[in-house]
Amino acid sequence: MIDWQVTAVTINCPAVAEEVTIVVKNDWSATCTGCEIINSREARIEMLRRSIKLKRALSCKGIQCQQVTDYVQKLKDEESNVNPEHVR
Repeated sequence: MIDWQVTAVTINCPAVAEEVTIVVKNDWSATCTGCEIINSREARIEMLRRSIKLKRALSCKGIQCQQVTDYVQKLKDEESNVNPEHVR
């Protein structure tokens, strides 16, 4: 049983070449601040500039990216390993 409302982690995301925060709610829905980049014209332009500077393509895959799915799975694994005696 989940006894938390929301959890988050900040990572250095290689897809956008900056730090992003992954947020997971207790219904397992997830969001990522890196995804906001693809919704903003100015941020997409900045990401293109970073791509040129880094000499590699940067592209956000949204919440289906490996970092988001791995973090959600990590939380699910931790949740399934919780000792029932410690759950309220």
